[in-house]
Amino acid sequence: MYSGFWKRLRAFIWDYVLISAYILIITVIFWLLPFSQQFFADRIQAQLSVFFVLTFPIILYFSIFESSSKQGTWGKRKTKLITTGDNGDPVSFPRSFARTVLKLIPWELSHTLIWEIRFDSHVDPTLISIGFGVVYLLVGLNIASLIMTKKHQTLYDLITKTCVVYKNQ
Repeated sequence: MYSGFWKRLRAFIWDYVLISAYILIITVIFWLLPFSQQFFADRIQAQLSVFFVLTFPIILYFSIFESSSKQGTWGKRKTKLITTGDNGDPVSFPRSFARTVLKLIPWELSHTLIWEIRFDSHVDPTLISIGFGVVYLLVGLNIASLIMTKKHQTLYDLITKTCVVYKNQ
C-alpha cells in the first residue's frame, strides 16, 4: 500500500529531529571556531559553505539510507515506510541521490535567496519574491501530486520512478 501525505510528513518530522540536531552541532562548532567568519565573507562563499557543511551531508543521509537494505531513513523506519522503485524494486544509490537532490531543490533555492538578501542590499525585491514564489510553487506541486496521484507520488518520485510504501507490502 502506498503511503499518503500525513504518514510521509510524520516520517519527515522524525528525520528533521536528526537534521535539527546536526544543524545545532554544526552551529555550535562554527560559533566556537575563531576563523569561522571567513566561511561567510560573501554570498558565494556563504552559499558554498552551507551547501558542503549542511545540504550535502543531508543529501547523503537520505540517499544512503533510502538505497540501503533498510530502504529508508530513521524517520521512515520509525513510521514503517520504505522507498522503492515504482515497480517495488529497491532503489539504487544514484537513483536515490537524484530523488533527494530533486526533493531538496526548494530548500536549497531558499538558502540561495536568503544569502542574496543578506549580502546584497540592492537586490531587486521583485526577483526575491519571484524566487520564493517558485519555492512555494514547487512545494505546492509536490504536495498536490502526492495527494492526487494513484501511487501518492511527489514530482520527484514521478521523475525518478520511485514511491514510498508501507514496509509490510
